[in-house]
Amino acid sequence: MKKSITLILVTLTFVSCGRFGNEDKKKDHEERIVCISKQYSEIIYALGAEEDIVAIDVSSTYPPEIKDLPTIGYHRALAAEPILSMKPTLILEDNNIGPEHVVTQLKDLKIPMKQFGHYENTIAGTDSLIREMGSYFHKEEKAEELCKKLDADMSYAKQQGVWYEKKPKVLVIHFGQANNIYLVMTKNSNAGKMIEWAGGEMAVDGERGMTQFSPEVVAKSDPDIILLTDFGYDRLGSTNEVGTLPGISSTRAFKEGKVFRVEEHDMVYLGPRTGENVVELQKLIHSEKGLGIRD
Repeated sequence: MKKSITLILVTLTFVSCGRFGNEDKKKDHEERIVCISKQYSEIIYALGAEEDIVAIDVSSTYPPEIKDLPTIGYHRALAAEPILSMKPTLILEDNNIGPEHVVTQLKDLKIPMKQFGHYENTIAGTDSLIREMGSYFHKEEKAEELCKKLDADMSYAKQQGVWYEKKPKVLVIHFGQANNIYLVMTKNSNAGKMIEWAGGEMAVDGERGMTQFSPEVVAKSDPDIILLTDFGYDRLGSTNEVGTLPGISSTRAFKEGKVFRVEEHDMVYLGPRTGENVVELQKLIHSEKGLGIRD
């Protein structure tokens, strides 16, 4: 697990280094919220409640304008100093932050920290979280609007799903490849749920939502579709480089041109756009012909 965190941290630092120099444009705000949760961040922006958000963790990348905010680092490898430099009046976090000694330090400093409710990792649970956050930020009407749209989008996706007779095998590679090890999403991940809703099945299984696999295991899984998240895909620099990754070029997916780039934030948590994202996944994985490696 430590190796996985190191791989994630190194990659995020590489692709996001410019964000660490972002200017604090809200120095005059009395309320100063630091949000250390990409799921919370997206919901806050969807609610239109982002006015007092002064900084976020580096993995919060949606909506695009959130990247203009200062970042306090990776949520599992925090340091107290960048957080304290933002002079927060409140820290929002989802119980997925660390290391523990930094969390303890923040609590000892009596900085208010808040978690919203821990609901089932389902669409209904996501609706409950959106409603709770809507109530907290006094955006109840907008929260209801978001929930209705999410439910309608999921209903449409499920209706579309009944038309698909074949379930293609999908391999989701999260951060590309380093030291001949891939970080791959499994059936137990949120991506696994979304692929299932989209009428596909994950090519690999595992106890954790993400796990490390060798190129040999990746090649043996022989997926019909490969989805590379933006961090790994963009890091390669060109579509030609995808084929140079060990274990990839021998797969059915690569040979048929069914390797696609997806946004990491669309795959790792459930949120207001999950229904939309499932529909987009359906378009990708149920294509009748190879669409080529998409930039």
